[in-house]
Amino acid sequence: MQRFDLRHLKDSFYDKMIQTIESDLKPEEVGIFLFEVGDFSPVQKSADAVKASGHELMNSLKFNEVDWTIVVKRKAQ
Repeated sequence: MQRFDLRHLKDSFYDKMIQTIESDLKPEEVGIFLFEVGDFSPVQKSADAVKASGHELMNSLKFNEVDWTIVVKRKAQ
């Protein structure tokens, strides 16, 4: 399991998140991604991006007042 902090990307983290899943995680490995929530639209957008890429969203939760964490499992090859 690895943790990735994407907060510095603000609302432009989706492509980097998918790229990171596919390059830094092994098949079936789990990654934790931290990003800024803002108006909460990134929560649904991140879930949609994970689903569209074929990976599994395992958990999504509020980390603190401005940050959100999702747990993603990379699809098997």
